[in-house]
Amino acid sequence: MPARLPGLDTLRALAIALVLMSHYHGFVSHAPTFGFLGRIGWAGVDLFFVLSGYLIGNQLLAPASRGDPMSLKRFFARRLLRTLPNYYAVLAVYLLLPDSPIAGTGMAPLWQFLTFTQNFGLAYGETFTHSWSLCIEEQFYLVLPLAVLALAGTRRSPWLLWGALCAAMAAGMASRGTAFLDGQDAFAAPVYYSSFCRFDELLPGVAIAMLKNFHPAAFARLVRHGNALLAAGLAGAGAVLYGVLNEAPSAFAASTFGFSLVAASFALLACAALAPGSLLNRVRIPGTASLALWSYAVYLVHKPVFMALRPELLARGIDPGAPSAIAVVMAAGILGGWLLYRAVELPFMRLRNRWYPAAGEAVRRPAAQAPGGTLGGMA
Repeated sequence: MPARLPGLDTLRALAIALVLMSHYHGFVSHAPTFGFLGRIGWAGVDLFFVLSGYLIGNQLLAPASRGDPMSLKRFFARRLLRTLPNYYAVLAVYLLLPDSPIAGTGMAPLWQFLTFTQNFGLAYGETFTHSWSLCIEEQFYLVLPLAVLALAGTRRSPWLLWGALCAAMAAGMASRGTAFLDGQDAFAAPVYYSSFCRFDELLPGVAIAMLKNFHPAAFARLVRHGNALLAAGLAGAGAVLYGVLNEAPSAFAASTFGFSLVAASFALLACAALAPGSLLNRVRIPGTASLALWSYAVYLVHKPVFMALRPELLARGIDPGAPSAIAVVMAAGILGGWLLYRAVELPFMRLRNRWYPAAGEAVRRPAAQAPGGTLGGMA
């Protein structure tokens, strides 16, 4: 079982914490409860995108760099068993409770949820809107292995893939630029939820995986400077997030370039998390490993929990901005995620590792032990 990196766990925990703060503001308190952190909480999803780009890219590019054949069957099977059970469990709750407080102003047709296309045409306030990011990730899981197979294959040459990566990042910025309309902000729903306008945020993570696998000497030199990467990433992210929030230097620039620059800054943080000497790896924050492990389930569950609890707080005259209310609601969101993780995700992860062990897992273990795989890594 591959060892978990504390730095990546810390970033993953930070990402879900930002999302929780943002959605507490939007769906419980309706006030800036967490100040600046709540206002930038949307960027937690962007951080997840970068981490996913690295983790999935590393799975695909490591064998490509060695010239090993890629098993699309194993890759897709492992991805689907990792993502679908939790997603379908939460989707079922939304379908069974169409008139409850967790419902929105409308809901996409079921076929779109089943095909992960509901982010196309999605509007703010609809039911299960936070599934938009899962759509983009599932679409990414489909496109990236095919791109690696076509552009790198068994030739072990990354240059076509580097060219495609740069072109795709430019295409993402161009999509936001052409979609921009006078009078709209950087968070207009047609841009914010669009696959064409947001997919490029996964690509800086893929670039890290390419550097690690195809240019190991350069990668080794880079991660010797873990704390410098950490400082640069924090400074860059702070500056860009401030600019996006304040539409600086203009709303057009914030929309066109802001999301890509946020992802680039987060990629520096991901590099710092991969550096053994970085503070991200040397300083262990209690609870981050667990929160990182449960983060996917927490992401899916917390919003309906928040929406269900707000009317209960108001009916009892409890101020949603009170510290005790914040603590209880946040704990409930995390508890709901933990229950989903234990009841659904964990059993399917065990099945996944038994049916489709990670590449090389059967080789590393005795044959009699190979089918009994346990949870491994973060992907």
